[in-house]
Amino acid sequence: MDKTAIDIWEKVVDNLTLSIGNDSVNLWIKPLKPLSLAENVLTLSVPNIFFSQWIEKNQQYNIEQILSGLCSAQVKLEYKVQKDISPIIKTVENTPVHTDSPMPSIVKDQINPKLTFDRFVVGNSNRFAHGCAEAVAKNPGKQFNPLFIYGGVGLGKTHLLHAIGNSLKQQFPNFRILYVTCEKFVSEFIENIKSGSSDKISAFKNKYRNLDCLFIDDIQFLMGKDSSQEEFFNIFNTLKDGGKQIVIASDRPQNKLDQIEERLISRFKWGNTVDIQQPDLETRIAILRKKAEEEDFFVPDDVIIFIAKQIKSNIRELEGNLLRITSFIKFTNTPFTLDAVKTVLKDVVVPEEDIQITIEKIQQIVAEQHNLTIKDLKAKKRTAQFALPRQIAMYLARTMTDISTTEIGDSFGGRDHTTVMHACNKIKEKLESDPYFAALVNKIVKLIKTDDI
Repeated sequence: MDKTAIDIWEKVVDNLTLSIGNDSVNLWIKPLKPLSLAENVLTLSVPNIFFSQWIEKNQQYNIEQILSGLCSAQVKLEYKVQKDISPIIKTVENTPVHTDSPMPSIVKDQINPKLTFDRFVVGNSNRFAHGCAEAVAKNPGKQFNPLFIYGGVGLGKTHLLHAIGNSLKQQFPNFRILYVTCEKFVSEFIENIKSGSSDKISAFKNKYRNLDCLFIDDIQFLMGKDSSQEEFFNIFNTLKDGGKQIVIASDRPQNKLDQIEERLISRFKWGNTVDIQQPDLETRIAILRKKAEEEDFFVPDDVIIFIAKQIKSNIRELEGNLLRITSFIKFTNTPFTLDAVKTVLKDVVVPEEDIQITIEKIQQIVAEQHNLTIKDLKAKKRTAQFALPRQIAMYLARTMTDISTTEIGDSFGGRDHTTVMHACNKIKEKLESDPYFAALVNKIVKLIKTDDI
């Protein structure tokens, strides 16, 4: 190989790592080998045609710009394909997929037997998602197909996927079920394509298209991965057309899945979409009590309530800190007191505010900032003049206090808890997209925390 070409290519790879990240570089760039740099043309050896096609579509312009800067001249890319796999691709594409053929014996369902419906704590934040998951488990492929569950990290999406899987395994022992993360799906797809083996590619297709139920987690990982999206699109269509169940989990709603083709997004919306919110105080207390019961460890109520008030957004963090505390108590033989718990959790304990924040205080300050009265916030008026301040007040009551959505709804003229959840979602989206609105809300928050009423 040309040493100059090698040196130049190493600099290109370093530049690309900064712009597109290690994962893409390891997958698509590092398998390429520089052969020569002559007459302003860099020739790369590529394992097969998929690599040259991906580079041409996604990074050729960037690479040629980097090369031209390094060489102080316009440099173009050319490719030398090591292995011609077009006959393999043609064979695989023309090979029919038999949906009644058995799955390979090595395929495991990857369902965690511990994550069942019995161990899932239901509260206002996840009741609808839980109900839809149970409906799918009772009638797979017929209702809510696909079921699309979204929510933040550690709120129980993965638990529900496994819970459906465990229920199906009990009811339908012969069902072909698979739980897979989207990251694993993409890696598996790429590895099989890179192998150039028609048998491996065909086995991959059969593995996924012969399922009775596919659970795919973290679908947002599909963003920007065009070839993998194409394959998943085909798998989705095969399963859906065959009346097979698909359950998808995501950390964001469909309209936030940038760089995923619209035809896939539209299919995600075919069934039912449900979200999981952050758990309210009552649900967090119930989760901690259930975890303590499962671990067969007595935890005083004041300790459970204290932990629940400190950790509000993540169930994994909630349970993890409970285990951290119980382990400390066991191994140090320390009395189980609230002071001991505060010592263990000193890195997560939020200092107590001197000023008590109440829903009445939030209502009063929000009303004053919008030239309204508390009565206006509680009224049935739906024009923007009243609706937006009311939604802001509901959102702040939800995020700044431990009051449940049901109680918040009652405090705003007897509104339903789903109205509160809708208001919170709307304000959260507006905060993320409108900096001026965010500044207004931050000003109100500051007043709530400092103003004496």
